Amino acid sequence: MSSIRFALPVDMTAASRVIRRFADLVGRVFPRAVALTIGFIMTVLGLAMTATIVLLPMGIVVGLLGVALFVAGLFAPEVRSE
Repeated sequence: MSSIRFALPVDMTAASRVIRRFADLVGRVFPRAVALTIGFIMTVLGLAMTATIVLLPMGIVVGLLGVALFVAGLFAPEVRSE
């Protein structure tokens, strides 16, 4: 923390605050959206794989992992880093 005292005091402008809030929102929403999308795709693939007897065991695993990822994307805890 000793390097902070040598920094010049700079005030944030309104535009930089808006950009920072937007980046914070994107940083919180993007991982959830990716988890939901991948989980949904894996669930659909798992269901499609269970239609054939040959891929039934792998389809069950992929489908359950997809459901778990989808639910994790829905109920992930809010983590804020500052």
